[in-house]
Amino acid sequence: MNAENTKKPGNIALVTGGGTGIGKAITQALLENGYTVVITGRRLDVLQTAADDLAARTRGTVLAISADISDPVSVKALFERLHADFGRLDLLVNNAGIGLPAVPMEDITFEQWNAIVGANLTGAFLCTQQAMRLMKAQTPRGGRIINNGSISATTPRPLSAPYTATKHAIAGLTKSTALDGRPFDIACGQIDIGNASTDMTARMSGGVLQANGEIASEPTIPASHVADAVVYMASLPLDVNVLTMTVMATQMPYVGRG
Repeated sequence: MNAENTKKPGNIALVTGGGTGIGKAITQALLENGYTVVITGRRLDVLQTAADDLAARTRGTVLAISADISDPVSVKALFERLHADFGRLDLLVNNAGIGLPAVPMEDITFEQWNAIVGANLTGAFLCTQQAMRLMKAQTPRGGRIINNGSISATTPRPLSAPYTATKHAIAGLTKSTALDGRPFDIACGQIDIGNASTDMTARMSGGVLQANGEIASEPTIPASHVADAVVYMASLPLDVNVLTMTVMATQMPYVGRG
């Protein structure tokens, strides 16, 4: 990789959780649209396999860097490496996240709660914090941050308190980042995703617990549609921001009462 050839404003992106699922789809779409992409996650083997596959398919530049985004030391090291290799960051996609199977609230362990808060909320905050610091200091100044909020940022599924709580919090982080970044040409928006087809949503065709207690199958959509939406949000000039966007399966039980 020749880092000198990639130090151009507008085309350096970091995607957390970029080695699988929606994150990998977003990474592919960004590569196809001229971005150089750093993907991060805990498992370097998974990241490197994804990076090799995506580079071969798109002929783009993708770099895999393992990091625990719930750990401030690990996140700081990630951003130091990114800055050393590319000199700037133009787009951060806070995509990484985990959930639990449907579990009654009283049965959720403290360790499970902490793990979800760390991956879904603390990780997004720590990456945003480092991105803000870098985007304020770089020349040209500014950049864009896009958070994966999920439909759970507004409407919970049954027995999903930790995941729902973190995604509601992401909505607040998005708005605070948009406000605090405004004087520094940093735009922040959120994409709320409903039933994109990944390994996490594979169970939906077989039935998912509904609010009325029934088990019902739910439709899904290709993750590529979500990726296209992220590329659109990222393509806008920094004086234009998509604050929130919902991309969902039309027939999923969300709008109205199910």
